Amino acid sequence: MTRALVIGGGPAGLMAAEVMAQAGLSVTLCEAKPSVGRKFLMAGKSGLNLTKSEPFAPFLAAYEEAQPALRPMLEAFDAQAVQDWAEGLGQAVFAGSTGRVFPRAMKASPLLRAWLARLADCGVTINTRWHWRGWEGDAFTFDTPGGREVVEADVTVLALGGASWRRLGATGEWAPLLAARGVALQDFAPANVGLLVDWSPHMTRHFGAALKGVAWRAGPYRSRGEAVISARGLEGGGIYSVSRGLREGQGLTLDLLPDLQDHEVAARLAKPRGKDSQANHLRKRLKLSPAQIALLQEMARPLPQEAEVLAALLKDLPIAHAGLRPMDEAISTAGGIRLDALDAGLMLRALPGVFAAGEMLDWEAPTGGYLINGCLATGHWAGRHAVEWARG
Repeated sequence: MTRALVIGGGPAGLMAAEVMAQAGLSVTLCEAKPSVGRKFLMAGKSGLNLTKSEPFAPFLAAYEEAQPALRPMLEAFDAQAVQDWAEGLGQAVFAGSTGRVFPRAMKASPLLRAWLARLADCGVTINTRWHWRGWEGDAFTFDTPGGREVVEADVTVLALGGASWRRLGATGEWAPLLAARGVALQDFAPANVGLLVDWSPHMTRHFGAALKGVAWRAGPYRSRGEAVISARGLEGGGIYSVSRGLREGQGLTLDLLPDLQDHEVAARLAKPRGKDSQANHLRKRLKLSPAQIALLQEMARPLPQEAEVLAALLKDLPIAHAGLRPMDEAISTAGGIRLDALDAGLMLRALPGVFAAGEMLDWEAPTGGYLINGCLATGHWAGRHAVEWARG
């Protein structure tokens, strides 16, 4: 029987293992952590956004410059395929008002348990606490609780993740191993990451408050997502969606009233405020929340009194910050294996018979279902083509 090896137990690795096992290969999966799917389970703490139900064109556009390479993979395992797969594991799903798709259980653990049961039924062997250390000839070497192990395989899929959340297993330590074998890599960079802000003391009472109904902009990247004021800065989908622009050196601005035009805001501000303070005037006339008013004052104190000038500021508020949070705190990373280092089936050109999938590859996408769908789709694609290559 053909021996298949998967290194890495995240969504991409588990999907590749499933595809190869269902095709009749003898699959062994090796994971460095004590259990598989740890980052998958962490994603489940916020509901496990599996994919995004929307027309394919805007769905594909979320993958930016990686669209041409990823298109066939996302067509083969699209948003509907992800939903069908989850429901095939007994996990009903639903789409929210924005199209984001979640398991009805709103957590990852039931889905992961069902998935692992399916893999066991398919005969997949899972070894945990097996740290990949490189090669001995063409065989793969591991440090394990029982000592050094050498594994020979007819075909291999690497799915070791990016370089964020080291405690969950995505360490990026595989990069020098592949570079030494001639695999072209792109330096890692944080993606979907929060923003550091050095707040003044008056912001303390607003920590934990959500900024809703606003629009963020960093160069060409725009988002209507919400963000949360935290002790260290700003985080949440609204910031994550524009973090690439910040990483590339663009300034950050905030539109506190994206559903109103400048002249409409100015007209409301021009109404007499009587004995109201400026903050109360903003609250009454524009329905700004205390957190929004506090952020406005934090970034632009003293506020202008002229209605037109203040309106322009409310529509385009510069956000001063101290940069992005560290890469290890990012939800995902850009960089990794260059897409031109892989053939159309995701096999490494420098290493025949070795495929790669998931966040190891140099692509990025915003949160909102695109990340998990991308990992599942590339794992599915790599598994399919690994089977074809093995049968060669």
